[in-house]
Amino acid sequence: MVTALEESRTTLAAHIKERARSLGFDLVGITSADPLPDHGEHLADWLSRGFHGQMAYMARKAQKAADPRAVVPEAQSVIVVGMYYRAREEEPPQGTLRGQVSCYAWGEDYHLVMGRRLEALAAYLKEKGAKTARWYVDTGPLLDRALAQRAGIGWFGKNTTIISRPYGSWIFLGLLLTDLELSCDEPAFGDCGLCALCMEQCPTGAILAPYLLDARRCISYLTIEHRGWIPRDLRPLIGNMIFGCDICQEVCPWNRTHAPTLHPEFQPRPEVATPELLPLLHITEEEFQVRFRGTAIKRTKRSGLRRNVAVALGNLRDPQAVPALVRALSDPDPIVRGHAAFWTNPCPLGRRAVHHQ
Repeated sequence: MVTALEESRTTLAAHIKERARSLGFDLVGITSADPLPDHGEHLADWLSRGFHGQMAYMARKAQKAADPRAVVPEAQSVIVVGMYYRAREEEPPQGTLRGQVSCYAWGEDYHLVMGRRLEALAAYLKEKGAKTARWYVDTGPLLDRALAQRAGIGWFGKNTTIISRPYGSWIFLGLLLTDLELSCDEPAFGDCGLCALCMEQCPTGAILAPYLLDARRCISYLTIEHRGWIPRDLRPLIGNMIFGCDICQEVCPWNRTHAPTLHPEFQPRPEVATPELLPLLHITEEEFQVRFRGTAIKRTKRSGLRRNVAVALGNLRDPQAVPALVRALSDPDPIVRGHAAFWTNPCPLGRRAVHHQ
């Protein structure tokens, strides 16, 4: 028999979900604010093995990561939202040296897009009596993917992404913690079966085993989070990717059918999605700030982007890149200088270089 309290929680949860969808969220689920002990143990083991690389913030937040109430003590429920972001890009012009950017960064920065919607959803919760409604988009200490699985959004794929039935793994996640007691959804369950394409196709072998990623070898980590020198043995494996990587998602059978693009904010900007590399190698700070304003690419900073461009130009093995790479051998930035030198001594581009790491 359903009690009046349970019915009230169910009705309120339904209203919140309806509001979330009206704000533009494609997926919404609700789970409790109870801890995630198994995931906490997995995170501790992952960190102890150094797989997080330079992402020291993950270690700093580890004690709170598996317990929503360690972040918001009064939390009773966690609302998990998702937005589909995959868009179709036009074929770039032929005969130009272009890099690849992960499709999540083609349009407006998802932190901004989702943040505006979560702020509006938090205001709605307060209208419904919530005293607390704190939201995060990738910036909080919590294990958002584990909470998404428990809230019914999707299940873990072998590449550690969350896979949803309607949208595959092409989804951004956001969390909203509240003191409202809401009816919870059932956890999501799914299975990759015997498929291991994501593991087999990863150029750097970053997926060591099902559900185990060594971020230090992941191209997304190397081109975005990693500061300084990219290990020499990994540089040739990066190809022409200058920000992020989509390979493990592109080969996933759950992502073979793309839904129509739902959100204009995530439509690709041509100068971002498939940029010409030569102008980027010597882009000024002012040009960088203007060109990539409001995009996720700002995260890698100008120095990191130019380093990545130097690697990509070398990997393309095109003589057109030689003058730009040689000019970079005198660059004031030692990181850019060293990665340009890596491809000019000795390599098929046929130039001698200064000493570098």
